[in-house]
Amino acid sequence: MSAPAERAAVPGSYRPALRAGVLVGGPLYDGPATVHLVKDTGTGHAFKVGPREAFLLDRMDGTRALDQLGTEYAAAHGKRLGEAQWRQLLALLGTRGLLDGAPRPAAAPLAPAEPRTLWRGTLRLVADADATTARLHRMLRPLLHPAALVPLLLLVLALQAALVLRAGEALDATWALFQNPVLLVAAATLLWLSTALHELAHGVVARHHGGTVAEIGLRWRLPVVIMYCTVDNYPYLPTRWARIATAVAGAVMNLLFLLPFGALWLLAPPDDATRDACAALVLLGTVQALAMLIPLPPLDGYQIAGQLTRTLGLFTASRTYLGLALRRDPAARAYPAPARRAYLAYPAAVLLVLAGTGLALWAAARHLLTGS
Repeated sequence: MSAPAERAAVPGSYRPALRAGVLVGGPLYDGPATVHLVKDTGTGHAFKVGPREAFLLDRMDGTRALDQLGTEYAAAHGKRLGEAQWRQLLALLGTRGLLDGAPRPAAAPLAPAEPRTLWRGTLRLVADADATTARLHRMLRPLLHPAALVPLLLLVLALQAALVLRAGEALDATWALFQNPVLLVAAATLLWLSTALHELAHGVVARHHGGTVAEIGLRWRLPVVIMYCTVDNYPYLPTRWARIATAVAGAVMNLLFLLPFGALWLLAPPDDATRDACAALVLLGTVQALAMLIPLPPLDGYQIAGQLTRTLGLFTASRTYLGLALRRDPAARAYPAPARRAYLAYPAAVLLVLAGTGLALWAAARHLLTGS
């Protein structure tokens, strides 16, 4: 099926279909506008469209004629599209190669690779990251079923409750760990392994929800060396909760990783040194996991905040809106009410999280300095 010529009359029986691999995302607040993200996975080109265009794109599956699309559009928006508007829309989609049968444009240019030096750089570790995560997903899929996942999460909550109740003991053990170079290196190695599992968890959960993992690699900004996982179609996963699950998967993996060490600490420590090392590891691993949930870019918590508020570029958009609101600029009234609430709630949430973090650090320092 091919798109009709740009200047020819568009027959009402024409059944437009998007090319296979074209993804249309859900509605997102982008400042005062509401947009949908569109991506051609074959070329890598991505676009933003408005809600009305997205309404039509969602229905261009080759089964609806233009007359039917026009009727559905009029029922939803109270206005029919004219001949010129149809011609303009189809010509635009055809030019961008989004319609089945239209010439496909050249692939989007790849971003230039960052120069790799001793001090900073990235290194791909897997030739086919998607195939690797697919194999991992096949192995681990039973653990993603609620019957297995819910008990594991309950164990995580139980360990975190025990950590809160015995925070003083864990702090003392952590202070002792930092004075023991051998145990400190062992703990650092285990925490780095937890970081690697964190990234793989993102990929496996994304794959579980139909995502495509583009890259798994190593990134270093000395002295920090971490793994990373890039989910190519993260904004287009089928539901908002699938995207939130993908974003939170890494922190959950960090906490699951701590369960055997928590069991050794609480239930069957073979000796005092092992008990203290496990207590310190549980505390440091918990800090590592929760730090990733702080809602600031580029952390996982920021991705979660964006999904919860259905916003695009939440940090920048919130800052822009706050500036307008504080100046009583009339442009602030152009923002939809849900967007205004999101842009006000986000900085308040960040301040609360940072205040809570500061309070926890103060309490920890007070305990270590005074023993109370």
